Amino acid sequence: MDKFVIHGGKPLHGTVEISGAKNAALPIMVATLLAPGVYHIRNVPELRDVRTMAHLLRIIGARVQFEDHQMEIDTRDANFPEAPYELVKTMRASIYVLGPLLARYGQARVSLPGGCAWGPRPVDLHLKGMEKLGATLTLDKGYINARAKKLQGTPIYLDVSSVGATGNIMMAAVLAEGETVIENAAEEPEIVDLGHFLQKMGAHIEGLGTKTIRIQGVKELEPADYTIIPDRIEAGTFLVAGLITGGEITVTHAEPNHLTEVLAKLEEAGGILEVKENSISIRASGEIRPTDVTTAVYPGYPTDMQAQWIALMALANGSSVITDTIYPDRFTHVPELQRLGADIVLKNNSAFVKGVEKLIGAPVMSTDLRASAALVLAALAAEGRSDVHRVYHIDRGYERIERKLEQLGADIRREDDGKYY
Repeated sequence: MDKFVIHGGKPLHGTVEISGAKNAALPIMVATLLAPGVYHIRNVPELRDVRTMAHLLRIIGARVQFEDHQMEIDTRDANFPEAPYELVKTMRASIYVLGPLLARYGQARVSLPGGCAWGPRPVDLHLKGMEKLGATLTLDKGYINARAKKLQGTPIYLDVSSVGATGNIMMAAVLAEGETVIENAAEEPEIVDLGHFLQKMGAHIEGLGTKTIRIQGVKELEPADYTIIPDRIEAGTFLVAGLITGGEITVTHAEPNHLTEVLAKLEEAGGILEVKENSISIRASGEIRPTDVTTAVYPGYPTDMQAQWIALMALANGSSVITDTIYPDRFTHVPELQRLGADIVLKNNSAFVKGVEKLIGAPVMSTDLRASAALVLAALAAEGRSDVHRVYHIDRGYERIERKLEQLGADIRREDDGKYY
């Protein structure tokens, strides 16, 4: 198990290239199961979750080659419609295989995350969507067994604008008979990217990027080549890194239109921005200004940037309130930020942050992907040494983040932790 050793207090300067979006790459990888053939996917981020998904595709029978951000997927021999517990427990996105497997094979056996019993959970929307399309679902020893002679297009209203459920239903509906209309659909760029890929395969989809997506099922699809969009959360994280350290950095291979709300908040917090077609530069203007944030579904402020914003506001000149309306209990990073000296009080789904003059390095422990990013950001700005443990979390969503930070002048290195948790 690795850790990061960070000696903070150094302003970051320079240019960093943004990788492809993990949350677009994963469903696009799975969508290759919809039609047998060879696919070439470009700008694929080299991440733990991507490697896990590639392994799952191999279990199903696909051949996957992955090198230098290029992925070749051959699904001609894919014939094992199952996602085992051993993989699903490590990555919830494994549930994405449910729709494509049902659409292509008429059956699927997919482990529930954690192998738990029925009850309220994020995958419920996926399951209800498949049932609306005509699938029969049963539970057997923690596995979803799904069957359908032929999926049928139908109106589907999502109680929650879920990215995962929208994507899964889209992948199932493109081969269903008739029209499917998804209401309250997710508008996120990653869903639009998946939709564009499906269109390249021959799917008939309208309304991408809106609350209403219309899909006219087709009899068959064909393989396609595709380039993944940039990762907007990675771009936002590095922009915060520039501001929290009082530096000046530029992120390239980025898509500014996917970060409208984040950029507005960065300016409000004192960042001086220069936005071009495929790059964003930020320069610290002096003090960090307190700025309230409330997360919302896209195009609102993303919940995946909530933890990073709390880290930034910990050093603001004043008090701010950060409220998460998407995941109300997503604040496990707060106690660890407090170890660095942050003044934060939690109440329900809000963090009340009183900015302090400085943070002091300390050992901290990552608890999830975005919490890890927040701790790294805070450690970069803190005085002295911080050891950030359990960085396998950050490897799920940030490609070689320590190398990219080193390029910007950070004093950070990866070490074998030598401990077991």
